[in-house]
Amino acid sequence: FHRVDPYGFERPEDFDYASYEAFFSRYLVVLTRRAIKWSKLLKGKNSIQKSLKVKRYIRKGIPNEHRALIWMIVSGAQTNMEENPGYYHRLLEGEKNDKLVEAIKTDMNRTFPDNVKFRKTADPCLQHTLYNVLVAYGHHNKAVGYCQGMNFIAGYLILITKNEEESFWLLDALIGRILPVSSLQDYYSPAMLGLKTDQEVLGELVKMKVPAVAELMERHGVMWTLVVSRWFICLFIDILPVETVLRIWDCLFYEGSKIIFRVALTLIKQHQAFILEATNFPDICDKFKQITKGTFVTECHSFMQKIFTDPGSLSMTTINKLRETCREKLLSQG
Repeated sequence: FHRVDPYGFERPEDFDYASYEAFFSRYLVVLTRRAIKWSKLLKGKNSIQKSLKVKRYIRKGIPNEHRALIWMIVSGAQTNMEENPGYYHRLLEGEKNDKLVEAIKTDMNRTFPDNVKFRKTADPCLQHTLYNVLVAYGHHNKAVGYCQGMNFIAGYLILITKNEEESFWLLDALIGRILPVSSLQDYYSPAMLGLKTDQEVLGELVKMKVPAVAELMERHGVMWTLVVSRWFICLFIDILPVETVLRIWDCLFYEGSKIIFRVALTLIKQHQAFILEATNFPDICDKFKQITKGTFVTECHSFMQKIFTDPGSLSMTTINKLRETCREKLLSQG
């Protein structure tokens, strides 16, 4: 058994190798079948058109060898990169904001301490790449600069693309287009209004779809932000297993931010009975930690099928309407 997974993460002491092996031997068959289908779809070309077929393929998982390419294409990052040749390198060569650089340096050693590729002793050490991507992004999007959480997202992008410039453009696609609630407020702005809004939106969706859990939260005065803020900030990194996070991101790059709500609702709905056993505040917080572990989330293939069936219909229109009302509520409280 490998102590380190294929992405460089060390497995925890209590890692359940037996059930993981059982799952992975089944999943390998799926991956092999998907890889053949994707190769036929791409036919050696470096482009695809968005279509129902492509959406279906993406929901069933992008094989790792095609993942970086497909993310780049469907997120619009590829087009942006091609239309701005040399831009990334100019950002790195330009004047630097000292405060920004300092903030990024502080977080370097805190990023994936359990990943061997991000250690100072690694060769190549991905800390250098991560530093460059974050510094470039902070100067590209001055309104956002750098916020904690971005280091984890950029780190994952680097592990998958193995390419500094592509990671930069994918980060730009995520923060600039896929996650924002509006052009004015996004997840990583200093006030994090977009993030707070989306946590409130989740609360509203839970009221609609899993009312008993919403009622429990209200009764014990548990704010949603206490139990789900990391889900949103880190897009499930360090919350769910790596393979599962990558499958979620496959869909996130293609279908946008409603995927985050689908995942959150599925976790809550699936474990409704378990959550409802909680009798007090700390208990509820603990249950929310528990529901992101175990075979349900490890078996990424069946998990991804569930996120499209369990929560029922969930349109961007519904989400955007809820965002409007939740944002106004937050602003009036502010």
